[in-house]
Amino acid sequence: MRTTQLLLRSGLTAAAAVALAAVPAAAASGISVSTTGSTVSVTTSACSQVNGSWGAASLLNSGQANFAQGRQVTLSGTTSLQSAAWSNVSPGTYTVIVMCANNSTAGTQSVIVSTTTTPTISATASPSRGVMGGLGGAAEDYGPLTLGAGAALVGIGGIAAAWFLRRRAKPYRL
Repeated sequence: MRTTQLLLRSGLTAAAAVALAAVPAAAASGISVSTTGSTVSVTTSACSQVNGSWGAASLLNSGQANFAQGRQVTLSGTTSLQSAAWSNVSPGTYTVIVMCANNSTAGTQSVIVSTTTTPTISATASPSRGVMGGLGGAAEDYGPLTLGAGAALVGIGGIAAAWFLRRRAKPYRL
């Protein structure tokens, strides 16, 4: 019973995979569109050269309806890859259409140009005299009375520490 259910499920999964694999081939576009900042570029391998021309690509904004209304650029490239690019494209949603030289459409694809700006990083000037390090507040010149009082406190602290450590080392007496 378990073996038949497993085989039935495997058969249905394989049939679904074969059916889904056939769909994208018909729906795939013959162009690839990408954006970098305010530059939109398109590549295709679907066009062939006719009279020295590969064809043209057009960038249409939302208010434009056909190929002739958009910003047109001539395709350039080789037999394996043709490309076109538009620079200084303002933010928005656009449609890219590629028409080959033989008047066939290689593909149509939408693209979004975002308003993302790159942050400007600027270096700050380094100090002209290097790091301002030093003795802190000790750079002030103190008189002999202040220096004598400081030396006395350090001496008393040293004697007290020695007395405490010496006393700890002796065994307790009752």
